[in-house]
Amino acid sequence: MKLVSEKILITGTAGFIGFHLAKRLLDSGWSVIGIDALTEYYDVRLKMERLKQLKCYENFTEIRGRLEDDDLCAQVVGDYDFDVIVHLAAQAGVRYSIDHPKEYVSTNLVGTFNILEMARAKKIRHLLAASTSSVYGANKQMPFDEEQKTVTPMSFYAATKMSNELMAHSYSHIFNIPTTMFRFFTVYGPWGRPDMALFKFVRAMLDDKPIDIYNYGNMKRDFTFVEDLTRAIELLVDVAPPPVETRSKVSAINGDSLSEVAPFRVVNIGNSSPVNLMEYIEAAEQALGKTAVKNFMEMQVGDVPATWADTELLRQLTGFVPTTNVRDGVHKFVDWFIQYRAS
Repeated sequence: MKLVSEKILITGTAGFIGFHLAKRLLDSGWSVIGIDALTEYYDVRLKMERLKQLKCYENFTEIRGRLEDDDLCAQVVGDYDFDVIVHLAAQAGVRYSIDHPKEYVSTNLVGTFNILEMARAKKIRHLLAASTSSVYGANKQMPFDEEQKTVTPMSFYAATKMSNELMAHSYSHIFNIPTTMFRFFTVYGPWGRPDMALFKFVRAMLDDKPIDIYNYGNMKRDFTFVEDLTRAIELLVDVAPPPVETRSKVSAINGDSLSEVAPFRVVNIGNSSPVNLMEYIEAAEQALGKTAVKNFMEMQVGDVPATWADTELLRQLTGFVPTTNVRDGVHKFVDWFIQYRAS
């Protein structure tokens, strides 16, 4: 249920997750201000198709530009009314970060700094920002929970996201900004990015081309359907971390990642049910009715063999945990992909 304010700023609204979240909130009656630069990391036509759907809503306002642009951010602060920010814009991709690290510094570090400055200037009631399960890096204790140390990132992408968490914590402490960082676990679904595994698998299978399978298929992921993810974010909007001075009046939650010195917490959003990569591929094969030609390869640098989310904190905060199973979720993606490709 929405509180007094119905205006929210979402960054990355032409992106995969940003599009789905904006659409969900627009359908719920929110007024959404969306910022996106439509960068050329992947096919801009896909981003434009997502954006086209959002622009059909009267309560959607589009802002085109990069978050690294100080003048643009100052203009947004001065011209628009909002008191919630969901920051999703980022340079994504574990493997891309190996060859293009500077782009991650600009987008993920400088861009996020400007969002923190916007949150400070607007005195918003809640800042929610995307982190990633990649911050767990070389951790071996599973499932991953929010109170684990995250000091061994395996990719530069993960390092920038861990830096975002630290930056946000400092601003939360200094300026008393209620902040929630959520860690995504291998999100998939309709309107997904072309660089994501499922998109690559399905496209190759339809074209009768082989698919690359890393670590010879010996990998597990906590695959999370995008609609489950955006539902969790929607619910977290109204669960802002409480101020430090009111903690004695708030019921304690077991395993809460709430900071002792700031209104700040980290929340995992995953399916809490890791699935073997080969099972994921089998789900695509069943949905398409054809067998993939498989090219087994060694593990890529920067990757990890498994992820698994502990979602107990999410459940206690919102009463919700993702439940979409891989076979149903993959089938929905395949249905969308075939229709999109034919359009």
